[in-house]
Amino acid sequence: MSSFFTTPASQKKRKRDDTSAAQSSAKKKKVTLKRADSKLTSRKTARDESISGSGSEDNEIPLGASDNEVLSSVSESEDETGAERRLRLAERYLENIKGETETVGFDAEEIDRDLIAERLKEDAAATKGRLYRHIASDLDLSTSSRTLFRADTQSTTSVAVCPPYAYTVSKDITLIKWEIPTRTKSPPAKKNKNKATTKSPPLARRRPTKLLYSRGNKNETQNPKYQHHTAPILTVAASSDGKYVATGGADKRLIIWSAADLKPLRIFTQHRDAVTSLAFRRGTNQLYSSSKDRTIKTWSLDELGYMETLFGHQDEVVDIAALSLERCVSVGARDRTARLWKVVEESQLVFRGGGTSEKRRMNIKETVVNGEATSLKASYSEGSIDRVAMVDEETFITGSDNGSISLWSLHKKKPVFTVPVAHGLDPALKPEEASAEVVPSPKVPGEPQPRWITALATVPYSDLILSGSWDGRARVWRISEDKKRIEEVGVLGHAHVEAERNGNVDDLEANDGRRKEDQRTIVRGIINDIEIFERGDRGKDGLCVVIATGKEHRMGRWKTLRGKNGACIFEVPNRQACEPGATGVKLADVNNSEIQMKK
Repeated sequence: MSSFFTTPASQKKRKRDDTSAAQSSAKKKKVTLKRADSKLTSRKTARDESISGSGSEDNEIPLGASDNEVLSSVSESEDETGAERRLRLAERYLENIKGETETVGFDAEEIDRDLIAERLKEDAAATKGRLYRHIASDLDLSTSSRTLFRADTQSTTSVAVCPPYAYTVSKDITLIKWEIPTRTKSPPAKKNKNKATTKSPPLARRRPTKLLYSRGNKNETQNPKYQHHTAPILTVAASSDGKYVATGGADKRLIIWSAADLKPLRIFTQHRDAVTSLAFRRGTNQLYSSSKDRTIKTWSLDELGYMETLFGHQDEVVDIAALSLERCVSVGARDRTARLWKVVEESQLVFRGGGTSEKRRMNIKETVVNGEATSLKASYSEGSIDRVAMVDEETFITGSDNGSISLWSLHKKKPVFTVPVAHGLDPALKPEEASAEVVPSPKVPGEPQPRWITALATVPYSDLILSGSWDGRARVWRISEDKKRIEEVGVLGHAHVEAERNGNVDDLEANDGRRKEDQRTIVRGIINDIEIFERGDRGKDGLCVVIATGKEHRMGRWKTLRGKNGACIFEVPNRQACEPGATGVKLADVNNSEIQMKK
């Protein structure tokens, strides 16, 4: 007996006629073919217009366009394929570069191609994080101007720069915000008929303006709710967007401040010992902090929160540096290692110091110390690595207590090159200083000792290096084009490299016999920190160097000098900008063959 419930499901369905189904499928195929033909024709015409360049302006939307025009332009862009869109963007990028070169006023037929190719190389190198700029030889060190500025504070321990502002911290628990003046020139010098040539006028010296300051109280050590430091502030860092300032001190505190009004936003107490160094990841608000508790911690200032802790050093971590990638380099003082931390991969690379090959060292000749001809040692034992700075994502430099500056690469575990005794030697102790006898022996005890490297700084992705100690000079170095050597360029304020690096020439404690020309460029005191930023577009107007100085070392009082507590600014112009009629445009790394062809 068949019923509705017992009838099979195949018999319940309504069947369509085969002829009607065939007609509907044929109609659909015709419609799709027509649409595909129209899209292909539109794409071909759009590509022809983009290649010819006549239709590049049609795709741009004017400021006063109506809604219908905007919708039509959007619909046209949706019809583009990925390849067509890339082609259009590349053409627009090349047109923009051509527009920049045409505004300079040079002949486009001669240098247009070189400028565009060089710009493309620089952009590619910047994205890969490699050294691509050679600016050390373009600086005019002889005409650099110096401006001192200070407040009524103790030794300045660190400085941070976020143009046009600078932030300094000192041992008396003070944080100060300064405004750095813009680079201005003095009135042009009058021509002298007797002299054929006249020097270009020096830069006008203007002191930075003190805007804000905040001082802590050492008597509030037992108060956990106190919103400031209670011990000397050892380090400071400023974010690239100018929103945050971070400070770390001997009180184990890491404080995040608002850069606008220097009000504390958050206080972190996760470190178990003094916070020695801070570094922001370039272009972000990710912060790295190092401490004497042998750890490195990462922080996110967008959320004002803690992220993670990195372990590995066997001694206190005294310095840290970072660039664009999510990695940082730190040095561990007396464990004599530099470690590169890959945060994403959760791994680290260990680079061990303490010894270098003699063939990679500079040749050291005999020098005069205290009136006697002596020869420097081939090497001094490296007891501690105190400073580190990154050149690019694959290269960094370190400074040690034996006065050596070492160049490192990620591909080698030992230094690629080492400059020994970079800032000269301290004279040996006098007999009355080394002996407690009433009539000490006239024999001079001991030997001259090298000066420590107390500060290092670089311009990221360039060949420029600056170093500091207590010899009273900030020395300028450059990395060779093959990245295998460090060469000395000069001293800020001097035109030539000094041949000698010994104790009696630039000793601050026995400076009665100094030459008058040296007194102008002496930075009195210990250089505790150096910060650099570029003036103009890609540094075409020179560099601004901010140096923190003090009578004492930033980490202790075992070295005291007759210096000044404060800071100074060096304005270093570009050689091409100093020449009359210079436009500030330079072709970098042009092959000699191309130059000869142009001649």
